[in-house]
Amino acid sequence: MKAHDFARYVDVTRQPRTEAPRWFKVRSDINSAFPSPFRSETEEDPLSQGMKQALSLLNALKPEPQGPAYLGTNPAVPDYSDSANAQLGQTGLPLGDVVTQSAGLFEGMPHWNHPQTMPNVIPPSNLAGIISAMMTQVFSPNIIEGEYSWNVERSELESAAMLARLIGWDNPNNLDGTTEPAPGGLYTFGGSGCYFYGMKYALTRVLGKESRSRGIRTDAKILVSQQGHYCKENSSDWTGLGMDNVVQIRTDPQTNAMDLNHLEQVMLALNEAQVPIAAVVCTMGTTDAFAVDDVKAVRALVEKYPNPAPYGKTFIYCDAVIGWAWLTFSTYDFSSNPLGFSPAVLEQVRKNYEALQHLREADAVGCDFHKVGWAPYNCSFIAMRDFTEFQNLMRRGESAYLQARTRYNPGLYTLEVSRTGAYSMAGWATLRFLGREGFQSILGGVLEVQEALRGLIQEHPELVCVNTADTGFVTLFRVYPPGTNAQQQYERELNNPDALPELKRHNELQEKVTDKVWEWFRSGQLHDGAYAPYISYTSGFRPTTYNPDTTMDGAVIYAIKSYPMNLNVGLDSMQVLLKIVLAARDEVLREEAAGHAPTPRKPVARRAIPRWGTVEDLLSGVTRRTHRG
Repeated sequence: MKAHDFARYVDVTRQPRTEAPRWFKVRSDINSAFPSPFRSETEEDPLSQGMKQALSLLNALKPEPQGPAYLGTNPAVPDYSDSANAQLGQTGLPLGDVVTQSAGLFEGMPHWNHPQTMPNVIPPSNLAGIISAMMTQVFSPNIIEGEYSWNVERSELESAAMLARLIGWDNPNNLDGTTEPAPGGLYTFGGSGCYFYGMKYALTRVLGKESRSRGIRTDAKILVSQQGHYCKENSSDWTGLGMDNVVQIRTDPQTNAMDLNHLEQVMLALNEAQVPIAAVVCTMGTTDAFAVDDVKAVRALVEKYPNPAPYGKTFIYCDAVIGWAWLTFSTYDFSSNPLGFSPAVLEQVRKNYEALQHLREADAVGCDFHKVGWAPYNCSFIAMRDFTEFQNLMRRGESAYLQARTRYNPGLYTLEVSRTGAYSMAGWATLRFLGREGFQSILGGVLEVQEALRGLIQEHPELVCVNTADTGFVTLFRVYPPGTNAQQQYERELNNPDALPELKRHNELQEKVTDKVWEWFRSGQLHDGAYAPYISYTSGFRPTTYNPDTTMDGAVIYAIKSYPMNLNVGLDSMQVLLKIVLAARDEVLREEAAGHAPTPRKPVARRAIPRWGTVEDLLSGVTRRTHRG
C-alpha cells in the first residue's frame, strides 16, 4: 500500500475514517490500549484508567481485617489440568476484560503482606521498588546498553557503586573501556543468576579465555559447603563443568559453617595432585540455619594453595543473597544503640554484621533484593571486586546492529542480550528509599519479632526451639505430644542413637502438623477462633550428632518453620501461630488414635557428604577424570 493510500484512512486527528478496511479499524482499537506517546489532555489516560482498575481489583482480593492469609475467596489448590485447552481467540477481548481476568489469576494466591504469612524468606515489596519497576513497563528501557535505556542505566551503575562501597571495595568505576581494576557489577535473574555469573567468571579466569571457544576440557573443582544452596549443581551443570566436579565440604555441627580443616585437607590434596580449583564458594547466610562461612580464612587458604601453572587464580564467590544487607550496620554505633534494639537483638545484630564484614575478601558477591531488600521479584545483583577483569574476560565481538553510543554497554559481555530495567530500577529505588537506617530497622525488627516468638515457645513445655544459637531470620521449632518435656526429648533425639525410632516418629509428627496447618490455611475456616497461618517446615535442618555425614537414614532434624519477613508480623501473629500449631497437633493425634491419619510423604533421598567420602577417594576420582583431552 502506498503512503497516500494509508493516509486516506485517517484524518489529521488520527481518527480512522468510516471507509477504512477492517484491519485498520482493529489496529486503531488496539492502539488505544497502548500508552499514549504524548501528554494526556484529559484527567486520566487509558493507562491510568487501566492501572486504577487493576489496583482496585487487587485491593478487592485482600481479606477483611483478621481475615485469612490468601487473596480472594477461593483457597482451593489450583487445578491446572484445563490449561492445555486454552486457545487463541479470533478476536481480542477489551482491555478492561483482560485486566479483570488478569486479576482473577491472583485468586487464592498466598498473601505475602499478611501478618500470618511466614513460610520462607519471601517478603512483601516496598512501594518505591514496585512503582519504579512498574515505570519500566511503560517505556521499556533495555539496560543492555546506554542507548536503549539512557539515564535508566544509571540505576545499575549507581547501585554498583553503592554496593561496592558497602562491601568495602573503593573507587568503583564500571564503565566500558576502563583499564584500571575497579569494582562494579550487574543486575541479573535471581540468586541463581548471580551464582551462574560467578561460576562462569571463575572458570574463564582459571581455565583461560580460550575455554570460551574450546569448551571446558579440564575437570576443575568447585568447593562449596555441605550447607550450600542447590544452585551449585545448577551452575556446574549449565556451565558444562558437570555436577560431579562439585566437592562438598563438611560443615561444623555447631555453626553449620564450612569446616576449615576439611577444606584445607581437600585443597592440599588437590594441590598435590595438580588439580585446579575453579572456585571456593562461601555461603554467607543459609535459608534455615543462617550459616556463614569464614571468607577471610578461605582467602588465606587460596593464597596458601595456588593453582598449578598454567591455571589462573582460584576464584572466591560469596553467596550472600540472604546475608549482604547486614553490611548496612558497618556504621552503626553499637555502644550507644541509636535505634534502641533490645540487648539480645543488639548482640545478634552485632554477630551478624561481624560474620559478614569480611565480604570484601571475595572476588564476587551475590545479593538478592527480593529477599533482604524487600523489593519485587526478581531483583538480584552480582557485585565483582575487579569488574574490569570480568569485562575483559567475557567481552564478545562488536554487534552488527548495536552501536556503542554511550560509554556503558554491558550487552558486550552479559549472558542476557535483553535486560529489563525493572530489576535495576527496583533495586536502585530500594537503596534510595531505605538508606542504611531503613535496612537496619527492618533487619533488627525481624529479630525483635523472632525473639518474641522464642520467648513464647519457652512458655510451652511441649515446644522447643531448635535453632536458638542461630541469628538469622527464621525460628525453627518442634512440637511434641502433650505431657512431653520437649527440651529433654529433643536433646535425646539429637544425641542418642538409641532414640532414632523416636526421632523418626516425631519427625513424622512435625510433617503431619505442618500439613494440617496447611490444610486449615487452605480451608478458609476458623480454627480455635483464628485463621491458620501460612507456614512451612524443614525436613533436614541439621543431622544428628551421630550422623555427621548424613549417611544414616532418617537421622536428621525436622522442624516447623516461622519466617517473619513481613513487616506486618507482630506479637499477635506469633500467638496465633502457636495456638494453631498446638491445635493441629491435637487434631493429628486424634486422627492417629482413630486410625485414619494421612500417610506422610516419603523423605527426600540425601547424598552422603562429602561426595567422594575420604580425601583418598576424592583423589582417586579426580586423577582419573582431570584431563579428558
